[in-house]
Amino acid sequence: MAGRTVQVRGFPAELPPDRAADKLTIHFLRSRNGGGEITDVRVLPGPQGCALITFEAPEVARRVLAVKDHQLSVGGKKFPLEVTAHVEELSPDEVARGSSL
Repeated sequence: MAGRTVQVRGFPAELPPDRAADKLTIHFLRSRNGGGEITDVRVLPGPQGCALITFEAPEVARRVLAVKDHQLSVGGKKFPLEVTAHVEELSPDEVARGSSL
């Protein structure tokens, strides 16, 4: 998933997770938004709307990150989205396995 996943914030948290995932999928599939083929959309629980979107190719994630003005339309309202690169946190076990010590 490295380099293919973006974190998205700013959509209404009160949207049911399946509806939020559908709206985000439609937005990030569109080429005008830099989008492309998506392999996974995970809406994270919490008080703020937050999701992780994984694309098939890293270049799609880079294009999405290059777009400066993502806005999601929901119920006639527009919500500005904050899109950032998602950096996976490694567990201590993964760090230990990857080290050359």
